[in-house]
Amino acid sequence: MPIYTTPILNINLKKLIENYRLLQKLSGPAIAAAVVKDDAYGLGATAVTETLYKEGCRHFFVAHGSEGAIIRKVAPEATIFALQGIGEDSLSYFKEAHLTPVICSKDMLSFWKSHKIEGIRPAIQVETGLNRLGFSVDDLKTLSDVDLSEFSYVLSHLSCADEQAHFMNARQLNNFRKIKQTFFKDTPATLSASDGVFLGHDFCFNLTRLGAAMYGINTAPYRENEMHNILELKAPVLQVKPLAKGEFVGYSATFRAPTDMKIAIISIGYGDGLPRSLSNRGKVIFYENGKPCFCTILGRVSMDNVICDVTPLKELKTGDWGYLINDDYTVDDIARDAGTIAYELISNLGHNPRFIKNYQK
Repeated sequence: MPIYTTPILNINLKKLIENYRLLQKLSGPAIAAAVVKDDAYGLGATAVTETLYKEGCRHFFVAHGSEGAIIRKVAPEATIFALQGIGEDSLSYFKEAHLTPVICSKDMLSFWKSHKIEGIRPAIQVETGLNRLGFSVDDLKTLSDVDLSEFSYVLSHLSCADEQAHFMNARQLNNFRKIKQTFFKDTPATLSASDGVFLGHDFCFNLTRLGAAMYGINTAPYRENEMHNILELKAPVLQVKPLAKGEFVGYSATFRAPTDMKIAIISIGYGDGLPRSLSNRGKVIFYENGKPCFCTILGRVSMDNVICDVTPLKELKTGDWGYLINDDYTVDDIARDAGTIAYELISNLGHNPRFIKNYQK
C-alpha cells in the first residue's frame, strides 16, 4: 500500500493556452497582453510566461521591476510593463532588464525624467473612477505637450467590470475617452483587464491585460464561465478511522459527532494556504466507482491537516487522494465556500513551498 504525505498542485498549461486564445479572440484587433504579476497569481511566472511567449504573446504586465527582471530571461523580445512604476529601489531592474514603467504620479514622472532609460517609452496611468493610482485631469493639465508625447500607452483600470450592468462601466469608459481625446489623441490605450474584455470591443481599445480569466477564474459571473479550469489541488489521506457518536473533532472541539461516523485525516491545512474559514464548511472530493463524493470538512482547519466526514465511502483507504480543486470543484467554488475571492485563494495556495507543483504541457 503506497503512503504519500505531500499535497500536489497540478497546473495545466495546455488549458492556459486555450484560455489565452479565447480571450485574445474576444479582444478583437487589440493586442492581448498577459498579466503575470505576483508570480503569475502564484502559479509560476517563469513557466506561464515561457508558455505564452512561445504561443506568440509579446506584451506582459508585472507589478514590480523585480518581477519583470525574472521573466525577462524567458521573454527576451517582449515589452514588459511594471504597474507599480519605477523608483530608487527598482531602477537597477529597469535598466538591466529593459523594462517599461507605468508612471502613476507627477512625483514618479519627475523621477523618470532624471533617470530615463534609452529606448524605453513609459506608459502613463490615469484616474477614471477607481481612485487608486493615476493622474487626475488636473494633474494632466500641468504637463507639457512634450511630456504628454513621451508615453507609449495611456492606461486606466475598471472598478466594476465584473458586473455588466454597473453604472461605473459606462462612466469610466466615458471618462477614459475624454482623457484620451484631450491629452492622448494619438497614444495607444489600454483600459480593460480580463473582466473588461467581456463587456465588448468598446472597452478593448489597443491592448487588453489578460490575467485572472486566463487562469480559469470566472471574472464575468453574470455569464457562464467560458474559461477552462487549469488547476488541480489534491492531498493524500493519512488515516481513515471511526468516530463514535458524541466524540469531538479538531481544535476547540467545534464539531461533535451526532452519530457514529467515519473520518479521514488529509495532509493539507492553512500552512499550505488553505483558508481557515473552510472550517466546518469546506469540501474535499473523493472518487468511488468513478463518481465524485463531496465530503464535508469537520472541525477547524489546522496548520497541516483537515478532517473529513467520509462515512458514505466504502473503499477509502490510507494513500488515496482527496481533491480540493478540480473540474468538479473549481477555484471559484472553493473561494465561495471560504468567503473570499479566487484571486486571493490561488495566490496564497500557489506561493506555498510545501506543495509538489507539476506543470502539464
